[in-house]
Amino acid sequence: MPSTEHFDVLIVGAGISGIGAAFHLQQQCPDKRFVILESQAGFGGTWRTHRYPGIRSDSDLFTFGYRFKPWMGKPIATAAEIQQYLGEVIDENRLAPLIRYRHTITRADWSGDEKCWHLQVSIEGEGDAAQTRHFSANFLWMCQGYYRHAQGYTPAWPGMDSFKGRIVHPQTWPEDLEWSGKQVVVIGSGATAATLIPAIAGSCKSVTMLQRSPTYFITGRNANELADMLRQLDIPPEWTHEIVRRKVLFDQTNFTRRCVAEPEVVKKELLAGVGAALGPGHENVVQEHLTPRYRPWQQRIAFVPDADLFKSMREGHASIVTDEIEAFVADGIRLKSGQVLLADIIVTATGFNLNVMGDIQFHIDGRPLDWANTVTWRGAMFSGVPNLAWVFGYFRASWTLRADLIGDFVCRLLRHRDAKGAAVVTPTLRPQDQGMSLLPWVEPDNFNPGYLARGVHLLPKQGDHMPWVHGQDYAVEKDELPKAELDDGALAYS
Repeated sequence: MPSTEHFDVLIVGAGISGIGAAFHLQQQCPDKRFVILESQAGFGGTWRTHRYPGIRSDSDLFTFGYRFKPWMGKPIATAAEIQQYLGEVIDENRLAPLIRYRHTITRADWSGDEKCWHLQVSIEGEGDAAQTRHFSANFLWMCQGYYRHAQGYTPAWPGMDSFKGRIVHPQTWPEDLEWSGKQVVVIGSGATAATLIPAIAGSCKSVTMLQRSPTYFITGRNANELADMLRQLDIPPEWTHEIVRRKVLFDQTNFTRRCVAEPEVVKKELLAGVGAALGPGHENVVQEHLTPRYRPWQQRIAFVPDADLFKSMREGHASIVTDEIEAFVADGIRLKSGQVLLADIIVTATGFNLNVMGDIQFHIDGRPLDWANTVTWRGAMFSGVPNLAWVFGYFRASWTLRADLIGDFVCRLLRHRDAKGAAVVTPTLRPQDQGMSLLPWVEPDNFNPGYLARGVHLLPKQGDHMPWVHGQDYAVEKDELPKAELDDGALAYS
């Protein structure tokens, strides 16, 4: 048998979730020996994968940043600024020696006899063939996100092979792509398109946002007046970060609840903001191209800092077309209306491919694990799966808010398990849970972007009562999860 390196806890992924998990583990469970395995050549996850022009956050950094490290910049940050922030967390907490890069887990086997996970890991060398090594860990902390970093989602449209220009996806943006003086069509209307278009609009010959249906946008200054005032008063950064964070969360919670309670009122407010950003004479653009068919927050709302997307449209550097694609042609895209959009470059900002647990092959005591047959315990653990937790963030709020909550929970669970003299903790359906209704990971009426519609059948289920519910409300979870009962029988120890 090959030699195996063993750890108490193995963290999968060195993005914002994995780095946060390492911090919490180091602070709250200093006796645990752990390692982070990262498939990419560096840290950052999403912020390393995406390198298209203008890449920035679509969440404010007072809540997207960790609660334990004050954010000192503007609310909306570039990928480079977020990478720098993550690098500071790694340096300040001496996490670098604990991260192994170019380590891709291909298989994970739980051994009930040995009470640990056995991992098969492919290690990519510099120019060398990949090597296979083996690790084992008592507990797996899955922080790898929920989409495939290597390939974004691009639909198969008729005639794509006939297009003479270049087709690119933002997730795999080519370093040699030259768009200056070119005609560019960006397919999509979400945060990626809203970010990319103003970044290139001034230098390409033309750029058109081609959308099948409109998206909601919020416009505003890339500034936080409260943060600016507190900084001018020389309030300690930690205080400023916490005060502003609470204010942002308070406002976000109220807005989300209004989207459910009075969706038509919120819709009018959002459209009024877009109309004001475009200026007089663009009322038809708002009506035809920027009025969604769904209620606010059924899909993620893109924030447009300083209204840069609409400024590009107002000044004539960018345009928007709402139609469906009939086929690609040699010089562009033919729409179902008959119109042909001329293009030298077509960017498919059409989303990503959802994966479950990093596309790793999981087995429990020799039996393949189908995650769709499991039921989630509070959106963090899964029925019948021992010693494993997954960080899955919020759809309508910053991902990191839940990463911090799960960090506290996992550390509390590990300490509790150890105090009971147990080595294993497994979510287990109790007699009163048998026969409960099983629901999707997220119900379509609640949140329904394309990537979930395509892949929700692959995800675990949720039940109809606690603790088998995947809560997506930070305002509720921030109070409930820290007090979640660990000895009510839903978690079995051995």
